[in-house]
Amino acid sequence: MLRDITIGQYYSADSVLHRMDPRTKLLGTMIYLVSLFLFDSAPVYALAAVFLGVVIMLSKVPFSYMVKGLKSILFLLLFTVFMNMLFVKGEVIWSFWKLQVTREGLRKSGFMAARLILLILGSNLMTLTTTPTRLTNAMESVMKPLKLIKVPVHEIAMMMSIALRFIPILLDETDKIMKAQLARGADFESGNLIRKAKSMVPVLVPLFISAFRRANDLAMAMEARCYHGGKGRTQMKPLKYAGRDFAAYAVLLLYLAGVIVIGKFL
Repeated sequence: MLRDITIGQYYSADSVLHRMDPRTKLLGTMIYLVSLFLFDSAPVYALAAVFLGVVIMLSKVPFSYMVKGLKSILFLLLFTVFMNMLFVKGEVIWSFWKLQVTREGLRKSGFMAARLILLILGSNLMTLTTTPTRLTNAMESVMKPLKLIKVPVHEIAMMMSIALRFIPILLDETDKIMKAQLARGADFESGNLIRKAKSMVPVLVPLFISAFRRANDLAMAMEARCYHGGKGRTQMKPLKYAGRDFAAYAVLLLYLAGVIVIGKFL
């Protein structure tokens, strides 16, 4: 299950999406995510799914690899669908004791599930096609106007980049610790919820120790390289827009206009 989490991982490939400016991908992802919350409409979600499918094909990231990331939110997805199905009032289709399934609840749960799946896939696609360094540069560039109100833009972007880098490292570390504990006779499956929680203590303790050790090593490495924040720092490879980026913005505006038109009139 831990290896199915793809958040923060980078998939190397030679595609138009990989060569695109990271600012275009960051702003494009934000526009796409906002479009998912504008309307609760089946045609809108169909358009969003088709648009995302085309972008995934252009990225050359295997669709099976993209879908693998949904396994980590399967419980959240089922819980959301279940709660919306049973506790939204409306025309009753099926009832048992105090539980009722309504037509409006089915509609709401379906839209919620579609929105959550498209949201996760769209967010994962940005991190899978953008290296953490370029993503940090993009976030810093996009948030640059906030410097006028004394917001530490560089530090925020750096923290987000370090967090993204550490996600796959900590997941791999957790997997190694769990396998080592299983080899020593640990049991993480049997028993009730309290027993399962107690069985995770031998995993969490060495994981926290490893995380603090890595954080300390990273801090010492940054100090050894005379890192003192973003003031006066330059980029080895400055970000530059190309023709494909302007074309991508045009496509995004057409997509957003399509969502608004379909949501308003259909």
